[in-house]
Formats: sequence, C-alpha cells, structure tokens
Amino acid sequence: MTNLEEQKKETTELLQLVSFTIGSEEFGVDILFVQEINRMIQITKVPNAPSFVDGVINLRGRIIPVIDLRAKLGFDRKEHDNNTRIIVVEVSGKVVGFIVDAVKEVLRIPKSITEAPPELVAGVNSEFIMAVGKLEDRLITLIDLEKILSNNEKQTLSEVA
Repeated sequence: MTNLEEQKKETTELLQLVSFTIGSEEFGVDILFVQEINRMIQITKVPNAPSFVDGVINLRGRIIPVIDLRAKLGFDRKEHDNNTRIIVVEVSGKVVGFIVDAVKEVLRIPKSITEAPPELVAGVNSEFIMAVGKLEDRLITLIDLEKILSNNEKQTLSEVA
C-alpha cells in the first residue's frame, strides 16, 4: 500500500461506539463488545465482593456480575435514577454488566479524530483509556474494555458469578 492509500484508509476507518455519561464526562466503548443495554433491575449483593462490584443480576437465566463504573473509574457513587443503565458487555470471554449514569447514543466516528490520551484524563487512571475522540462540540473518552479489569479482577469476577 502506498502512503496515500494508508492515509485514506485511516481517515475512512470508522469506530462504532456506544457513548454514555458518568457525571459530566462522556465515555465510549466499542459497540462490538456490547451485547445489550438494560434499565436498572434488581441487583443481588455478593458477600466479600470487591468494592466496585455492586453484585449480580439474573439476565434471562444467566448470572452476570455487575460493576459500578462510577466506583471503578474513581467517581463518587450516586443513587440510581430513571436514566441509569446497565451496559452488558463480553470482555475476555466473560459477560459483565457496567452501571452507567445514562446511555447517550450510538456513534460512528472516524479513527482519525482520535488521539492518545494525555497522562491524566478527567482524573481517571489512564491505563484503560484507549483514546480521546475530538468531536466538534465535545470530547469522548474511549475505554478499552480489555484493560478496564486487571487479571486479578477478572478472576475475582469469575468467583462472584
């Protein structure tokens, strides 16, 4: 491929994202990981679960651990409301629910408008921040779902559910 062809491919390569908010910040995850988005349902607490794990839900017969993304990303917890959603994703072969304040939209953005995250993005530990998308009127922090949970945390979740 010539350099021009590579540049053209890069500018036309699109990322499909589900965008959601936590507090005043907007985040996005790759839509390919997302299985479904649900309203809040009854969460069963699990004894001795990590602090960011709210518990488990029964989703059509499957027991799925649920993680409060606010707690995981270092935000203060808040009461769930009518906008609160559980984004069910599959990460490393494990199905997990992430509680978010609100789901905004499904977006298609060119990969060319994203750039590597600065050292500290919105106060969030940047190891699982994949990139920052620069839209006309806002920034979206793209979360790498493969890295948001450490191997130890993935192991713990396997024991929870």
